[in-house]
Amino acid sequence: MPQKYKIDEVQNIIERVRDAKSIVLVDYKGINIEEVDELRNRLRNEDIEYFVSKNTFIKIALNEVGVTALDADLKGPTAVAVSKTDEVAPARVLVNFKKEVMGDKLFPVLKKGYVSGSVMGVDDLVKLASLPTRDQLLSMTLQGFNAPITGFVGVLSGIIRKFVYAVDAIAKDKAE
Repeated sequence: MPQKYKIDEVQNIIERVRDAKSIVLVDYKGINIEEVDELRNRLRNEDIEYFVSKNTFIKIALNEVGVTALDADLKGPTAVAVSKTDEVAPARVLVNFKKEVMGDKLFPVLKKGYVSGSVMGVDDLVKLASLPTRDQLLSMTLQGFNAPITGFVGVLSGIIRKFVYAVDAIAKDKAE
């Protein structure tokens, strides 16, 4: 019979990954404490849970919530980044952290991701991370809606401006 702390740990992981929009597995070896703290802060700011546990516990918990596609990648040191609000956030934060903080070091290494029901490899996660944020996409959409109106106002003001110039020229011509 499994020990109580093991059952509790699996239940804890199940609660963390249940209803997740994005789950990313990360190989975290080679990272020092200061770098881990920086990574955790960045993830926390984006409302992403980041935890380390035994691979067997993670596997049992993921299987319990219906995610079996990540089983093969649960080898070696594995950390899990989970977002329940934004599909892209874990990949974006991890990729940006690697670029900005780690520089030319080879770690942390993304293993695989599970985003909105689809399994994604490392290349797909990097492409996903390069997408603009949700707020940026909304802003771009609103600018697109606003562009025709702005153009129309510009055309109307140009017509009015030309009319005023013409009236002013006629007034000057008659004044002479």
